[in-house]
Amino acid sequence: MVKSKHQVYIVSLIITLVFVLFGVFFNDLLADLTTGFLKTTTEYFGWFYLVATLSFLVFTICLLFSKYGSLRLGKDTDRPTYSTISWFAMLFSAGMGIGLVFWGVAEPMVHYLSPPFGKGSTVDATNTAMTYTFFHWGLHPWAIYTVIGLSLAFFQYRKNLPGQISSVFYPLIGNRIYGSIGKTIDVLAIIATVFGIATSLGLGALQITTGVSHLFGVANTINNQIIIICILTALFTGSAFIGINRGMKILSNINILLAIFIMTIIIIVGPTAQIFKVLTNTMGSYFDQLLYMSLRIKSFGDNSWISSWTLFYWAWWIAWAPFVGSFIAKVSKGRTIKEFILGVLIVPTLGTFVWFATFGGSALHFVHTLGNSALVDAVNKDVTLALFVFLENFPMSLPLSIIALTLIVTFFITSADSGTLVLAIFSSEGNLNPSRLKKVTWGILLALISIVLLFSGSLNTLQSASIAAAFPFTIIMTFMCYSLFKGLKEEKVEVKIQSYLPKEDMTEHQEIS
Repeated sequence: MVKSKHQVYIVSLIITLVFVLFGVFFNDLLADLTTGFLKTTTEYFGWFYLVATLSFLVFTICLLFSKYGSLRLGKDTDRPTYSTISWFAMLFSAGMGIGLVFWGVAEPMVHYLSPPFGKGSTVDATNTAMTYTFFHWGLHPWAIYTVIGLSLAFFQYRKNLPGQISSVFYPLIGNRIYGSIGKTIDVLAIIATVFGIATSLGLGALQITTGVSHLFGVANTINNQIIIICILTALFTGSAFIGINRGMKILSNINILLAIFIMTIIIIVGPTAQIFKVLTNTMGSYFDQLLYMSLRIKSFGDNSWISSWTLFYWAWWIAWAPFVGSFIAKVSKGRTIKEFILGVLIVPTLGTFVWFATFGGSALHFVHTLGNSALVDAVNKDVTLALFVFLENFPMSLPLSIIALTLIVTFFITSADSGTLVLAIFSSEGNLNPSRLKKVTWGILLALISIVLLFSGSLNTLQSASIAAAFPFTIIMTFMCYSLFKGLKEEKVEVKIQSYLPKEDMTEHQEIS
């Protein structure tokens, strides 16, 4: 490998461009390869996804109640940079904000019509639909983010190592994190991040265009989709350019305020009693069946539903984990391990439960109890319409729909903003304050990739590739848990805090290839 401080950036950029060009000129072949690989991993290693993801959850809960909970992510004198409210807002916006708005109505409805077992459109199907929705968006995904975010924050701020995924493995491979092994890990992290953000940018443009078309009659054409991509790119690169304090922080606070506002309106003017009954009942069934759902895979028979939903979600969260975890680590300096886990694992999960109980519970009430066939037709026709058709059941539906569309846009901007920042960090040797030029460069590159893929029809291919890439990252995360535990164990026996690498030695080690 060529000795260069830009080698991770250059190699990851080349691989990304080759993949995109291959998708443009050999789209069918690439689609077959990525889809085949994804199918193989879920068919033969689906059990591994289930066991690994449950293990991540158990690991984080054990850390929460362990003797390491009082350790601070930084020096003992460090304190959090951001207020608790702003911190919650940023990690929630980066983690899954846009997904909650998009799937809040759609997923419970889809599971109600086609449940994992039993007959659809029944009372049992309503309970099953909500339980599995809670399961897919509950503790497991946030445990995945917690593992990477906590590992990065500990080694960055407690051990003064660079802000790269490879730094987490110092207890296992030592200074080789600066060599080919470490750089390979960092390249994989960048590629996974690029694929995830580029796919979401394209799909986000499709969702927003659908909403604009439904509300205002604007044609849903590829030209309008490209215009929306350009507008979104200008917004999230502008936010990344001006920095977290003036960009991401403000937008995230706006996100939370808008989300709480629209959710409160639905609770007040909607089926209030039904919402709280759904929340209470589903939380009970979720915790009662947590272990069963976590390991549910048929030894004999058809596992297509599990592959299409549970395994798909677990792979998707893992594919997104490098950049979401890195961003969470970036804004979490000064917090204790216990505080970090409570904030990243427990609080967002509870907020997610309330969200789905409000939107999904209300939607099921309209369909199952009141017989609203229009909402069923919308879900069957196009899930991107589900939220907007759902809001037509409330007073002032147009203003509510505009707020929901705004929320999708702002949630998307904050997710893309955090992803662009992390890409710049990963490609700047872990510098937690990368240059603005590099952030803008990544933003423009992601937009161009999304536009090319929209023209070539390769978005589904890229989505499959990003999910398939989660398989090797699942293995990496398994070793990451052991490395973090080893680092924490060593930290506890030290007399005083010290860096693995003194600052004066950093330059020398960074030159190692």
